[in-house]
Amino acid sequence: MRVAKVDHLTPQPFTILGWVVADIAVVVGQLAQAGVAIKRFAGMDHDELGAWTTPGGDRVAWFTDPDANTLSVTQYG
Repeated sequence: MRVAKVDHLTPQPFTILGWVVADIAVVVGQLAQAGVAIKRFAGMDHDELGAWTTPGGDRVAWFTDPDANTLSVTQYG
């Protein structure tokens, strides 16, 4: 991983960093307890946690960092 300081940040509309997790429900619950809001996207069916299930059965939840970068957690099906 490379981290660089920039003078001006333009957040991108796509995931810039994601983590694979064993249990997305646990991780999303921990994020919610920490005050992190899960993003929901129009046209995608999200479950009660805010996770989307891919056609292949993987589950993904998105959220943003304080600089509005999109991050994600994924549980493989």
